[in-house]
Amino acid sequence: MGSLLRGEEMCLAQLFLQSGSAYDCISELGELGLVEFRDLNPNVNAFQRKHVSEIKKCEEMERILGYLLREIKKANISVPERDMNPVAPSPKSILTIMEQLQRLEVELGEVTRNKEKLQKNLLELTEYTHMLRITRNFVQRSAEREPLHVQYEEFPFLEKDTRMDYSSMQRLGAKLGFISGLIQRAKIEAFERMLWRVCKGYTILSYAEVEEYLEDPDTGEPTKSVVFLISYWGDQIGQKVKKICDCYHCHLYPYPSSNNERNDVVEGLRTRIQDLYTVLHRTEDYLRQVLIRASESVYTWMVQVKKMKAIYYILNLCSFDVTNKCLIAEVWCPVNDIPELRRALEDGSRKSGATVPSFVNRIPTTDTPPTLIRTNKFTSGFQNIVDAYGVCSYREINPAPFTLITFPFLFAVMFGDLGHGVLMTLFAALMVLHENNRKLKNTRNEIWNTFFEGRYIILMMGLFSIYTGLIYNDCFSKSLNIFGSGWSVKAMFDANVWKDSDVTANTYLTLDPNTSRVFHGPYPLGIDPIWNLASNRLTFLNSFKMKMSVILGIIHMTFGVILSSYNHIYFRKKYNLYLVFLPQLLFLMCLFGYLVFMIVYKWLVFSVTDSSFAPSILIHFINMFLMQRDAGDARGAPRPLYPGQTGLQVFLVVIAVLSVPVLLLGKPVYLNWFKNGSRRHVGMYRGYERVRRNSDEDLILLRNHDEEEGSSHSDFSSSGENVSEEFNFADELLHQAIHTIEFCLGCISNTASYLRLWALSLAHAQLSEVLWAMVMRVGLRMDTRLGVLFLVPVFGVFAVLTVSILLIMEGLSAFLHALRLHWVEFQNKFYGGTGVKFCPFAFSLLPSSLEHDGLL
Repeated sequence: MGSLLRGEEMCLAQLFLQSGSAYDCISELGELGLVEFRDLNPNVNAFQRKHVSEIKKCEEMERILGYLLREIKKANISVPERDMNPVAPSPKSILTIMEQLQRLEVELGEVTRNKEKLQKNLLELTEYTHMLRITRNFVQRSAEREPLHVQYEEFPFLEKDTRMDYSSMQRLGAKLGFISGLIQRAKIEAFERMLWRVCKGYTILSYAEVEEYLEDPDTGEPTKSVVFLISYWGDQIGQKVKKICDCYHCHLYPYPSSNNERNDVVEGLRTRIQDLYTVLHRTEDYLRQVLIRASESVYTWMVQVKKMKAIYYILNLCSFDVTNKCLIAEVWCPVNDIPELRRALEDGSRKSGATVPSFVNRIPTTDTPPTLIRTNKFTSGFQNIVDAYGVCSYREINPAPFTLITFPFLFAVMFGDLGHGVLMTLFAALMVLHENNRKLKNTRNEIWNTFFEGRYIILMMGLFSIYTGLIYNDCFSKSLNIFGSGWSVKAMFDANVWKDSDVTANTYLTLDPNTSRVFHGPYPLGIDPIWNLASNRLTFLNSFKMKMSVILGIIHMTFGVILSSYNHIYFRKKYNLYLVFLPQLLFLMCLFGYLVFMIVYKWLVFSVTDSSFAPSILIHFINMFLMQRDAGDARGAPRPLYPGQTGLQVFLVVIAVLSVPVLLLGKPVYLNWFKNGSRRHVGMYRGYERVRRNSDEDLILLRNHDEEEGSSHSDFSSSGENVSEEFNFADELLHQAIHTIEFCLGCISNTASYLRLWALSLAHAQLSEVLWAMVMRVGLRMDTRLGVLFLVPVFGVFAVLTVSILLIMEGLSAFLHALRLHWVEFQNKFYGGTGVKFCPFAFSLLPSSLEHDGLL
């Protein structure tokens, strides 16, 4: 909890690694994920560092692994389970792994090329077979008939004399030439027009579509093809036709001159196709065996290559000493993990067989350390919500522990419905129960991954929605009569509130809670279910939820202001307690805290029987700023809530007004006085600072001495030097003026912003009620047997609309509003969020390029 509340204490350490054991030491650190390395060669180009060649080898191995994985996926071969976590191999093993991968690549490439060549030959023979079968009857058509598919009326620009057919060509004794082949169906019309335009009609095109799909050799996808036969007259026309066929990527095949030659070719093709099928089947079997053998080791190789590449990348961040026998690295490390860091270096040195062990040494620094907040699977989702706004500054109060409760609670205040909360809880509980399922964790669906990562957030939101649903007594827009209603019709007649004529003459009656004999004390939990039948239900809930929103909002903001005091105390800036925290708290409590007091006081003092003459809180709050007197002193003034109200309100307004100049001028004036009049303390601090930088033991002595000396200089133990050298009164005054205006105006706007709790709660309830009235009630009105069958699709529509609109859309809306209330209204009171996240060197956090490409 301490780490989650304020983050781990960090230190800067220097690692002295022997050249022979540096690889193994960094491998041990990568397995543990303890430290974040700093680049000690910032001015050195990435291509000029020492281990560039090793990194290139790793990238080459990743390329080969990517090729293997693509072929394995193409063959639908599953990769073995990934439970194993092999350690990084030794540097000597790089060549061995490289040779194995290159041998596999060459073997797989040869087999794949042979397979592709066989498939291409098979496709050509298949196309040739279809061409011979379809063109058998093209030339045997009657010479008197018009050639197939030749539509002269489509080309009116051709003269009648230029239109040649078979009969005219034969009468002239022309030597006919034939070109046959296949073309894609989408290109045949353009191909035909091009032939007529270029050849002036001195060609005859006949074509027919192939019934089955043929594979496109370029894309590998099945396409529809068309067999064509072109008859032409003259060699010049033939050359033009061949060029046109090349432009349209036609597959041309030789055309037999006689039927006997055609039959011989068809018989030969049939034999060759059978032989190709046999050879291709054996080639595919061998290729599958190669891929299965590769799939057994591909995951292990991938992990090893990823680790090797990461280790060499870290080695490039280190610097060498002049003897070139020792590597020096600087790391950020949690103070509590220093012993474990030393053990990791000892294990790495022992594994490499080094005679001189590697060691670690803490060094002083003025740089701000990164922020490390340890989380688990339950708290990580809430921490991500906070980090989305900004990472905690070093050792700053972390809002995540409080967000664990306040975020789902504020969400539930807006979403509160018992039925919807149960559905949300069941959905989240199923994800939690199956959280170790690999299929659910490793999907490519980003929406599902978002829901799955936030499963514990959804679970908490569902549980709190069940609670607020019980408070609102709202379940799918209906109330639950758990404890029995405290209202009865008989009590209304006994109290002479209703008469017989009122009941018979009025369709709608308004419930009047002002009669004490009607309601028998407060309802045990939540709202009385009788309000679900009242026509003034919305008016009643409006008042209740609006006041509840104001109370929750002011409590939430006050809690944020109180948390800021813990930052002031921890960073030893106690002047902020008196000059910032106390004026802020007084301003907030004297105005808006008093508003909460009036709401609670009115609830406790005035009963339902006094509601007709109970004073208005809104009028009293406005008169508080106008400083008007009560009814006893001024005619027409509202009745006071309690005796002496006017004097107390004037006192609170004066305190609130006086806190503004203190908040505006207090801190700049104090810091300016400290700069000009307390140099002795600053000099004393500098001496202590030099002592602090010598060793860790002296730091402890310094802190104890500061506590004994008091706040005269301990307030500035972390910033005194900066105050003396960098303090600027004008800049500090402008900075404080901005914060003062932001806080004072923010108290008003933030309080109004919390009214979204009231607005969204009413909107959700009204949407649920409208959905029930327009959908479910239609099916429930039918009391015949047909109504039972009709109720099934009606309930299906109701369930779909409930999930899509009320659960997903309304839930997302309430989630975003709860997010805004935490980021803006709550966290800005104490949270800076200007830190840098601690990014440890860990193999588990380093995705490879294969994972980026979606191959794993």
